[in-house]
Amino acid sequence: MIMERHLASVETTESWTPSSWKHKPAVQQPTYRDKPALERALAELRLLPPLVTSWEVLALKRKLADAAAGRCFLLQGGDCAESFGDCISPIIANRLKVLLQMSLVLMHGLRLPVVRVGRFAGQYAKPRSADMETRGNITLPSYRGDIVNASAFTAAAREPDPQRLIEAHSKSALTMNFVRALIDGGFADLRHPEYWDLAWVEHAPLQSEYQRMAQSIADSMHFVETLADEPARADARVGFYTSHEALLLDYEAALTRQVPQHWGWFNLSTHFPWIGMRTAQLDGAHVEYCCGIRNPIGLKLGPEVKPEQLLRLLDVLDPDNEPGRITVITRMGAAKIESELPRHLHALKAEGRRVLWCCDPMHGNGETTPNGVKTRRFENIRAELETAFDIHAACGTRLGGVHLELTGENVTECLGGARNLTEADLARAYKSTVDPRLNYEQSLEIAMLIVRKHGASIAAGPSPGHHARQPQRAMLIPV
Repeated sequence: MIMERHLASVETTESWTPSSWKHKPAVQQPTYRDKPALERALAELRLLPPLVTSWEVLALKRKLADAAAGRCFLLQGGDCAESFGDCISPIIANRLKVLLQMSLVLMHGLRLPVVRVGRFAGQYAKPRSADMETRGNITLPSYRGDIVNASAFTAAAREPDPQRLIEAHSKSALTMNFVRALIDGGFADLRHPEYWDLAWVEHAPLQSEYQRMAQSIADSMHFVETLADEPARADARVGFYTSHEALLLDYEAALTRQVPQHWGWFNLSTHFPWIGMRTAQLDGAHVEYCCGIRNPIGLKLGPEVKPEQLLRLLDVLDPDNEPGRITVITRMGAAKIESELPRHLHALKAEGRRVLWCCDPMHGNGETTPNGVKTRRFENIRAELETAFDIHAACGTRLGGVHLELTGENVTECLGGARNLTEADLARAYKSTVDPRLNYEQSLEIAMLIVRKHGASIAAGPSPGHHARQPQRAMLIPV
């Protein structure tokens, strides 16, 4: 079986090109009326510099393999969908800050390195449940993210515009440049976590505990420097990677390159592309595209998928069973995770599949208020994450990461949390154009929850003869 998979991977490598996907059914793609303009934009994209490097991609793959083996933990988070208007320094810095603060909590509590992967610098495309949207007597193309069209409900705004492909590359490059400059300049220096403070949460309920944690880490590093009589090593500054859903295939293919240093093809628009639930068809264009690139690949897994379907996808996307290649991002929903997740864990474990298991407790827990506002309840997000840890412990597998939609802005989009946000609060600061995100306080709560559940699941260990234990609620910090 292993030899068959290897031969299949060699054949794929030799015959695959960035345009191979065009021979497969491609869903969730916009319809551009101006085809010559699209070709001009793609031709320009193919000549533009890449946004990431091949050695960064391979370094991340090694770290994801470590996360699967329990040597580190993956924190993947950011906006549901970036907008061009948010490409400004305060918003970018706050996104980075909240991920850094969460990772600080995780490192301190888990006693493990944290791999930080942002859902930004390219998360401009969004899948839609329908190609068209109707309001009253008017029907227009659905908003597919700023890389395709604009969110305003007008004919001009909703017309797919090829020039937006170029603008998405530009905004992604500006975001990456700023993030790299911040990190290289010491913004992410573990010796100075005070740089990461968010002014608007100075009096947040969880801020005092975070400050104690940050000070403890800073004091420890200063102590080590005093003993060594020299500054801490450069790795006191954290690394950072980017990710987005590989949805708009024309864009992804245009930034797929070969490099002199390494064999094969790399998607150099991002370090870590993923395949969403709507585009994971075995014979579809998105799977065909992703099978040919050397990047680590994320694969969203919902309750509708059967274990045999997942295994067939892995045979195509990862025929060599390569460590770090596949991250399975489960998004079952709090109501279904206990019945659906164990069978996938047992199936992949029986096949000896080496994947990183990651929990997305956001996308399976969406709901709409009576007023038509999309939201998520923090209690359901917390419940799915807690249950995921319990199920992995019972099955003898490892939950090695979390995938969240969050922001550093002072938004009120998800119900509950430390301040117990209600439906009335949603109107106060609901800014997302697509899906609701955790705000800073709620994100920090999740980080502290992970610390508690991770330790509890390790202490509990597997429970022979049981598919899953009943979730044991972790106590959050009193507020």
